[in-house]
This record gives sequence, C-alpha cells and structure tokens, in this order.
Amino acid sequence: MRNPFAPPPRDFTVAPLAASDTARLSILHREDFLRPWTDGEFAALLEQDTVFGYAALETGRGRQGPVGFVLARLAAGEAEILTLAVARSHRRLGLGWMLMDAVLRELHTQRAQALFLEVDETNAAAVGLYRRLGFVEVGRRPAYYADTQGRKTAALVMRRDLR
Repeated sequence: MRNPFAPPPRDFTVAPLAASDTARLSILHREDFLRPWTDGEFAALLEQDTVFGYAALETGRGRQGPVGFVLARLAAGEAEILTLAVARSHRRLGLGWMLMDAVLRELHTQRAQALFLEVDETNAAAVGLYRRLGFVEVGRRPAYYADTQGRKTAALVMRRDLR
C-alpha cells in the first residue's frame, strides 16, 4: 500500500529531441558546464544529419520541456556523446541511464561499431554510470576541464565497443 503522505511517484519517458527544445537545453547545460552552449549552438547541431539526441520528459505534465538530454553524433560507424545533462532537481532518478540506453539502442539499429565520450575525472557519478554501461578508459586529456576557481582536471576518454 502506498504511503498517503508520500509524494506521488514520478514517471519519465525518453523521446527524440525537438527543435523547440533548444532553449531548455541551453538552460540545462548551464547548470553543469563553465562554458555552456547556446540555444543557437544546439539548433545548429540538431540540423546536422549525423547528430541526434533524446530528451527525458516527465510524463503526465505535457511537453513542458526536457529535464535531461543527451546529444550524440554518428559518422563512419563510430559515435560520440557530445553532451549529456540532467537537471539538478532530477538527478539520482535513473535519467542518465535512460538517456544513454536510448542512444545505445539507436546505435545498435544503425549498426555502429563503437561509442566514445569524454568525462571530467572528478565527476564520480558520471564515471560510475559509464563504467556500469560497459565503457572503459582508453585515454586522458590532462587539464581539459576547469572549474569556477580555475582548477584544471583531466578528461577521461572512454569507449564502449558495440559489436
């Protein structure tokens, strides 16, 4: 029996990104990145034939805009995650997993061979997610990221074989 004092359960769905999502994407991106992308940059990426993405949407609320998203590129059988962000208010709910699963399913359909990504070595939650999804570290980019205090951290280059 559900606790009558508990908030109602939240349910989410994943759908392809729409051009109308670009303003919300830039807002979400701003939460996590020192140099966030603009809605114009997102629109330009989504216009490219090789770029695709998915939005995490809260069901039962209409299309109020994504609470998370992932953007990827596929060319010549290899893919890369361009960016992934989940609103701080919606973290630890499995949305990153859902978004990555949508990308992996699309890449399977497209018969891609490998998926690459870069992640800040200090982002333990993201590194853990990617490792659970089967990614392995294949390289490092020293001093790739910087925080608001100017401290530099490495980017881990990770890969998952898809075949």
